[in-house]
Amino acid sequence: MSNSGHIFHHAAALGRQVWGAVRGVVADSRLEPFPLRRTLRGYGPRTFRADLKAGVTVALLGLPQSMAFAVIAGLPLHYGITCTAVASIVGPMLANSRHTILGPTNATAFMVFSYFAAYPNLNAVALMPLLLLMMAALMIVGAYIRIADLAQYISRTVVVAYVTGAALLTMVNQVKSLLGVTLVEMEGGGAAVTLPGTLYRLALSLGSLRWESVACAIATFGLYTLLKYLRPNWPVFALTLTLITALSASLHPLGFAPPTFADQSFGLGDLIPVFPDFASRNTLPNMSRLFGLAMALAFLAMLESTAMARTLASRSGRRVDANQDLLALGVANLSCAYLSGMAASGSLTRSALNFDSGARTGISSIISGVLCLAGALTIGGAVAEIPKATLAALVILAALSLIHRRHIRICMNATRSDAVVFLVTFIATMLVPLHVAIFTGVGVSILLYLNKASRPTLVEYAFNQEGQLAEAERGLRQHPAISIVHVEGDLFFGAADLFRTQIQLACADPNLSIIILRLKNARHLDATSVMALAELIQVVRADGRDIIISGAMKDVYRVLKNAGIVELLGRQNIFLGSPTNPNLSTRNALKRAQEILGRTDADVHIFFDPNKAR
Repeated sequence: MSNSGHIFHHAAALGRQVWGAVRGVVADSRLEPFPLRRTLRGYGPRTFRADLKAGVTVALLGLPQSMAFAVIAGLPLHYGITCTAVASIVGPMLANSRHTILGPTNATAFMVFSYFAAYPNLNAVALMPLLLLMMAALMIVGAYIRIADLAQYISRTVVVAYVTGAALLTMVNQVKSLLGVTLVEMEGGGAAVTLPGTLYRLALSLGSLRWESVACAIATFGLYTLLKYLRPNWPVFALTLTLITALSASLHPLGFAPPTFADQSFGLGDLIPVFPDFASRNTLPNMSRLFGLAMALAFLAMLESTAMARTLASRSGRRVDANQDLLALGVANLSCAYLSGMAASGSLTRSALNFDSGARTGISSIISGVLCLAGALTIGGAVAEIPKATLAALVILAALSLIHRRHIRICMNATRSDAVVFLVTFIATMLVPLHVAIFTGVGVSILLYLNKASRPTLVEYAFNQEGQLAEAERGLRQHPAISIVHVEGDLFFGAADLFRTQIQLACADPNLSIIILRLKNARHLDATSVMALAELIQVVRADGRDIIISGAMKDVYRVLKNAGIVELLGRQNIFLGSPTNPNLSTRNALKRAQEILGRTDADVHIFFDPNKAR
């Protein structure tokens, strides 16, 4: 066979292996291709009426709110509307949650804005399809490898701090529209969006304040508050926007001319699918630039969607499948990439409104999406009359609702670690782009957890005269002793020093001869902890002592064998655990220790970690 034939043969074999692996991942993912079909079975008029009522209610909030999110992201208004419509229609077809509404959110919108404000040479509108495609790919792949299962390990404190910081930044960045000012450009172009930088630029721009904008803002705040008080169940957001816009337009003949979105009216042509040009030589450099942002957006959207689904599931009694919902989120963003949309996530306010409005199935989300799309085609020309100050005031009111003092108080008072994580994440949102801030918070929370997990406190136990285990008295033993070290919990890389700490405490007694490592409750050994164990065996034996392992379950023994610990220690010094008789291996280990010592009257002391379950 020729060289080319060998290459083709190996390539084909590799291709079959890769395809087999992909098929295995897809089969193991347990994802459904179209779960909505289960909802449609037995779907009747009564259920439809409930979904229709909820869908109309959500659309009345979603349409004006989507424009507000587009303003936050620094994108044309129709990007928010099309995202709300498309994500609301596509999402329920693949989602497990029946009540979660997908679309733009405050947190994701401001993350997009903060990134492109930090890099003003990048065109956000031109790069949005590529960014959404990257997000969608990450989400879809993540769903099939069940990455959403890891969301439960992300500290809620990080999310609370991030959302609080993003809400505060959102409000501050809308002040310019409230006042009708244009921010002064700093040297070197647009600076990254930080709280100090924005406040400084606002202070320099106060000389260009527009009284018409201030009047619109005051009227918006007043009308919204009044309607919210008098008619809390009405679509206050939409009513306020409509009434203030109509009032402003009626005053135009009198010379009342606040800044509006006159340059952002749109029509059907703006909703025609756009296919990204992957043949461009800038595609790969742009993918490299956007990868961090795409990762952060996908991560944040997963957290928002999962948190919302679990909150609603706890009220409805339904089971949550976070990976199925992540797949729906990925396909929704994929659809938005080709329809002039922006990043979609799980909307807190619209999802809660959908549930409270009596929605029965995901059909309510589809109805709201269709109505938003119809509304976009209807009001496209009227967008030019909306005062920027009015929409900015509504954005501030929406952002204010995301700051929960009770959640902040819990995070600050629960533990010192939670307080540190909250403060670090919150300060990071003020000082660095948000796609960096959220990973900063996650990193700090993981580091603090690892710090806790890798520093156990040990207590020494021994048999008393009555033959019962009791806390040992301080002081040296009078006879050669056997020390039992309980190793409990996850022995991940951060806990590698666990062995060293325990053995060093035990070895402080010069009369100690045998150490029994009881691994019955040890889990998740990795290379770092195994290497630490190998070093300890060598050090202890060099000092004329010995180590015996007891209680090792099959998964732990497999790691020890693969890493060469069984060969190093000797099979005769390892006793496997028995689920039916958990103390049998320790008793056999004690016999082996007494055999090594050549006596049966050795003292036995037991070490364990009181932070673990006894």
